[in-house]
Amino acid sequence: MTAEIEELQRRMEAAAEALDFEEARRLRDQLSLLRGGASTADAADADTSGLIRQQPGSMGLGTSQARPTPPPGWRPPRKPDPMTRATGRRRPEAKDEE
Repeated sequence: MTAEIEELQRRMEAAAEALDFEEARRLRDQLSLLRGGASTADAADADTSGLIRQQPGSMGLGTSQARPTPPPGWRPPRKPDPMTRATGRRRPEAKDEE
């Protein structure tokens, strides 16, 4: 299997040097299938011409995270008034001097 992969790798590089990018793409896809566990016959017969490879960064940051939606009628709470801050705190009691 490694001899076949090396041969395909060599043929792919030769096609790229000869500027035959279509052949190089086809050989690259065969290499990917072989490395993924496909048999030689399956890799040779596979038609990958319609496949589009995912571009780097196309998923974006955090797109796999679920976005929770609030229930109907929910409104965010009001922000506290900065002028009334700390009015609910208890002040320390004055100690009686004896």
